[in-house]
Amino acid sequence: MEQPINPPILQLGDYRYVDSGEGEPLILLHGLFGALSNFEAVRSHFSEQFRVIIPILPIYELPLLNTSAKSIAGHIAGFVDALGLDRFHLLGNSLGGHVGLIYTRNHLERVASLTLTASSGLYENAFGNSFPRREDKSFIREKVAVTFYDPVHATEELVDECFEAVNSREKVLRILAIAKSAIRHNMSKDLPAMDIPVCLIWGKNDQITPPEVAEDFHAGFPDSDLFWIEQCGHAPMMEHPEEFNTTLQQWLE
Repeated sequence: MEQPINPPILQLGDYRYVDSGEGEPLILLHGLFGALSNFEAVRSHFSEQFRVIIPILPIYELPLLNTSAKSIAGHIAGFVDALGLDRFHLLGNSLGGHVGLIYTRNHLERVASLTLTASSGLYENAFGNSFPRREDKSFIREKVAVTFYDPVHATEELVDECFEAVNSREKVLRILAIAKSAIRHNMSKDLPAMDIPVCLIWGKNDQITPPEVAEDFHAGFPDSDLFWIEQCGHAPMMEHPEEFNTTLQQWLE
């Protein structure tokens, strides 16, 4: 069987993104160390019924003083305006969930539904309270492995990407700026006003945004459903793609 050809990365002004399928728009927001490939199984599955759009978040492109979860949410606001989207479904993982929360708070009338999986916004344990040690690949490998329940998903390619990022002074400063902004920008007081359908899909073994974070989100939103995935860490759509897609599809229907 031939491997599917990934859609090309498109450019619209300052915005870079992938766009595939037709139907209601479904926007996917990746995390701090995430990439388009994190959502490949989701994109492939849902582009049969939705117009699936994955913007590349400008984590390393913004000016350092303007690098924050809030400014990335502003980037997304400009992006959906540039595409001319009126209403859409929004799905975010980790930092992408936090960005989605900020956007939703500011543009509630445009979000048809919000799905969060391992989202920051209330509490996260990104580096285990330790600075990412540069030039120490074994440390990075351990931290990447913590992302997953099964460390087989912590591929050498992922380790290399993270290792390269934390050994770039420009990148690591932005990583820390975003991580600190996410911790400062607690969304708990904003949740009761987000009166739209919310789907929470969480790994039962998530060590970065642990299960109690999902329970706090569930308690805070007026209209949310919480689904657990067993033997699963911080990236359910990568670790258990079929279960993730089935859960989300049934919820959206």
